[in-house]
Amino acid sequence: MTTPQNPDDRGPAPFLTLHTAFVLVTAVLIGCAVGVLSRLGGTHPALAVLYGLSAAGAAVPVLRGLIR
Repeated sequence: MTTPQNPDDRGPAPFLTLHTAFVLVTAVLIGCAVGVLSRLGGTHPALAVLYGLSAAGAAVPVLRGLIR
């Protein structure tokens, strides 16, 4: 026999909050843009990837502080 669920119980908490997901997706988009632009600027593809990763990593704390 199962017990009835409480209507106020909304289940487990989400894995990522909406704020976290938005910050991470925006940081990835910024990193992709920097990588593509640096590659179009003539840098080596490996350096373009490093530039994109660096930009994405630097964008996370900035976006976290800006988006509340």
